[in-house]
Amino acid sequence: MSCYLVELYTPNATWQALPAAQRQQFLSAIGQGLGQLSSLGIELLSLAPTDAAIAQASPHQFLGIWRFPDPQARDALLAAIEASGWYRYFAHVNAASGTGTVDAHLAALAAA
Repeated sequence: MSCYLVELYTPNATWQALPAAQRQQFLSAIGQGLGQLSSLGIELLSLAPTDAAIAQASPHQFLGIWRFPDPQARDALLAAIEASGWYRYFAHVNAASGTGTVDAHLAALAAA
């Protein structure tokens, strides 16, 4: 069963205070790690700035959307993100789910 992860994040004051060379060094290491994810069946769907012009827009500046073959692959990515030091530099929120259907979702909403 596929599962999904949506990340929302914004650079924090610690990131903004980091010299440009250290930012680049950190991001280079992140880029190298991203290149290894496909071997785990992890599929990157999008890494992009968020659109602030939509109704009810998130205040976060960036988003990542991922698809995984199983929760273990998702948890491996989340562990790697934490180990990288990412959360030290970005205000970050994660949302994860499995694959859902309209009928099951509407039923869950009705029961909430």
